[in-house]
Amino acid sequence: MRAEDEPEAVAAQAELEPDDFTFLLFRNPLEPWTDYLAQLERERCGVGLGDDRLPSTFLVAEVDGALVGRISIRHELNKLFENSGGHIGYCVRPAFRRLGYATEILRQGVLLARGLGIERVLVVCDEGNAGSMIVIESLGGVFEDVREDLKGRLVRRYWVG
Repeated sequence: MRAEDEPEAVAAQAELEPDDFTFLLFRNPLEPWTDYLAQLERERCGVGLGDDRLPSTFLVAEVDGALVGRISIRHELNKLFENSGGHIGYCVRPAFRRLGYATEILRQGVLLARGLGIERVLVVCDEGNAGSMIVIESLGGVFEDVREDLKGRLVRRYWVG
């Protein structure tokens, strides 16, 4: 993510809020954008993380200058993310759905996770998210079970690899 991505990233956040999905993970909108970018870099390096945070890489997907989606790759799992969050969280902006971007974003994320030494990648999605289920299964995701997350929502857990 770059400094010039701020307007589109903020727009993506607003587009996804009605779906109760976060584009800009852990961003405080009252802080300057440069502080958020620095926070993402610290998280990638695993520096200064709280007990509820894990080292993670946050990337955006861009097509012809437009941010179409994002992915966050956790470098490891703790009990919380092993239960309901997984190694990878991803999303695609509504205007870019059903065009194959989710599949490519997740495919690249799995490759990056493997580059971090993660052989079996845990990917989860909401129980009712048929589109995400199709994407995960198309990449070889093997369904394990359904669990309840911290918000009381049911999530499907898949292993890729």
